[in-house]
Amino acid sequence: MMRGTDETSGSLFSYVDLEERIPPRHPLRKIRQVVNDALASLDAEFEALYTDFGRPSIPPERLIRASLLQILFSIRSERQLMEQLNYNLMFRWFAGLGIDDQVWVPTVFTKNRDRLLTTEMSRKVMSTARKSLACKR
Repeated sequence: MMRGTDETSGSLFSYVDLEERIPPRHPLRKIRQVVNDALASLDAEFEALYTDFGRPSIPPERLIRASLLQILFSIRSERQLMEQLNYNLMFRWFAGLGIDDQVWVPTVFTKNRDRLLTTEMSRKVMSTARKSLACKR
């Protein structure tokens, strides 16, 4: 399966800037920055997990950020997580979804996430994030 891209540019006709909707001092801002830094440092490893052809998958960065939301907010199922991602602007922003992006089908999300988790990448992301936080103290 080909690796999907983690696009961060806004939609051409969207008038809602998710970045402006999240308060500057919201705790998720710091968490997202630490997680994004950890994800960026592992980009080459993510790239090695995916082929250059086939259907694009859910970007691994988005899978991990969405899974982290599920943990942080004690969301019991992938179906409920997709529901939250569908209408919760803060969740969309954190996961990296634009206002006009389609939310994933729960089973597709689960299959992609499970495949990613079997590679130990989630542990590496959390370990890198933890080290980053320790350095900033």
